[in-house]
Amino acid sequence: MARPARIPDDPITKAPIRHRARHAVDAAIAAGVALYRRQTCLPRLLPMLPAELADESEAARRRIVARLARALRTERMRGRAGHWTYDLNRHIALHQAYESERRQLRP
Repeated sequence: MARPARIPDDPITKAPIRHRARHAVDAAIAAGVALYRRQTCLPRLLPMLPAELADESEAARRRIVARLARALRTERMRGRAGHWTYDLNRHIALHQAYESERRQLRP
């Protein structure tokens, strides 16, 4: 008796691919956090004034983290909805900036 063919959209067969993709994205985020420079990376992600970029105070950093969190939430919603404006590279860059800025906050 012949075995039934596996269905290509079966979630069980996609699991290893999802795991590898998640690992690749996590590695890209970790590498980007190490290379993050506020003066060059942040203006490409959020509209900011030069004075806001130069401000290294904790209050300014908290405002930036809040803005990055809001932008990340918006980008995540676009991706989950399958919207045509979703950009995986922007999502990764936002996550890198968010993690880097958040790590520099004082606990």
